[in-house]
Amino acid sequence: MPLGYIIYSMFLFASGWVLGSETADYPHAMQPDPDRFAKAIANFQAADITNPPPAGGIVCIGSSSMRMWHPRMQDDLVGLTVVPRGFGGSHYTDVIHYVEALVFSYEPRALLLYEGDNDAAFGKSPDRIFKDFKFLVERCREQLPELRCYIIGAKPSIARWNIAEDMQAANRLIEAYCDAKEGFTYINVWPVLLGANGEPRRELFMADQLHLNTAGYDAWAGAIATVLIQGEQRFE
Repeated sequence: MPLGYIIYSMFLFASGWVLGSETADYPHAMQPDPDRFAKAIANFQAADITNPPPAGGIVCIGSSSMRMWHPRMQDDLVGLTVVPRGFGGSHYTDVIHYVEALVFSYEPRALLLYEGDNDAAFGKSPDRIFKDFKFLVERCREQLPELRCYIIGAKPSIARWNIAEDMQAANRLIEAYCDAKEGFTYINVWPVLLGANGEPRRELFMADQLHLNTAGYDAWAGAIATVLIQGEQRFE
């Protein structure tokens, strides 16, 4: 482990920060181990010291689909104060583990969340994914009662088309929750990523058939920006 990272971790501990703290009343196992992201979270926090983002923005958190959006996110969401905090390979349980560092510390007015993709590929059931989602957002609302939550449903992809039904089952549970709760908005990216045959549009994906290419992010960003800018522009 690099000496600089050890020193920085000691600084965070001495300052009262915790890189990750599993919530005591979380009812399920933290799988996979969230400690695999400790260095990535520490890097976010180190960047915050030199260039702290303003409070009251929109924290954009999620797995690789969110992380790979970072370079163009501000342009796609022009006019909004966004705090990009995607970390590739993450699950809902990872966000739960690091929620204090990645959400609460920024005192955001809104949260844009993308998870569920890796959760389903890991073998978690739709019910488990929904319960993890529910625990996370309710924990956020306990800490930040006025927080508005925008939830991007797990996207379709060629590589994971074999689990598309499970992903959609989880998405439907999450969408129903959002529809029933004030301050929650579900964002469905499936229509813009599927072709007339009802399957993922190959021209929108990278060679790995999992991640979006530039054209794919054009479609993704268009679907999300329409909703997010309409909901949040007036709070800038």
